[in-house]
Amino acid sequence: MDYIAIKTKLQNYTVGIAGAGGLGSNCAAALVRVGIGKLIIADFDVIEESNLNRQFYFRDQLGEKKVLALRQNLERINPDVELEMHDCKLGHEEIISIYHSCDVIVEAFDKAEMKQMIIDTVLTEFPEKSLVVGLGLAGFGQSNSIRLHQNGKMYICGDRQTETSTTWPPIAPRVGMVAHMQANTVLEILLNK
Repeated sequence: MDYIAIKTKLQNYTVGIAGAGGLGSNCAAALVRVGIGKLIIADFDVIEESNLNRQFYFRDQLGEKKVLALRQNLERINPDVELEMHDCKLGHEEIISIYHSCDVIVEAFDKAEMKQMIIDTVLTEFPEKSLVVGLGLAGFGQSNSIRLHQNGKMYICGDRQTETSTTWPPIAPRVGMVAHMQANTVLEILLNK
C-alpha cells in the first residue's frame, strides 16, 4: 500500500484522544501528518512553561488552553483534518458522550487514576473499540524497554514500569517514543481493518 492509498483509507476514520499533554499532543501531530480524517480531543488544562520540554506547543502559546492551541498547531500541519476539540475534564459520562463515534481511542493522561478510569470506561462501555494506552515513559535512556503489549482490544505502549516523579520526570525523548508508538499502533489497527 503506497502513501496515497494509506492517506485515502485513513481519511475515513475517527480517532479519539483523551488528553492533550505530552502523549496526546504528539500522537495527534503524528496522526494528522499521515492524513487521519478526524480527531476528537479533550483536555481542560492550559499550557505552562514546564510543558514545553515534551508537548507539541510553543513559547508564545503559554497560558492558552491546550485544546485551542493544539487546534492551531494541527491545522498548520494539515488544514483539511476535521478537529473536534472539547475543553473539559473527562469523567465516565464525558468519555461515553465524547468518544462514542470513534474507531479507536487513545489514552493520554498523566495521572494513574485517570488512566484507570478511561480503561474501565472503554472496556465496559465500548468493548468493541480498540484502546491504545501509554504506560511507563518517565526519565531517559532504556529505549529498548519501550514495547507494545496487547491484551484483547487494549494496546499498552511503554515499559509498563517507570512512573513519573520529581526525580524521574517525563521528558521529550521517551514521551515522544511512546506517543509515536501509540500513533503507529492506531495506524496498524485502522489499516488492517
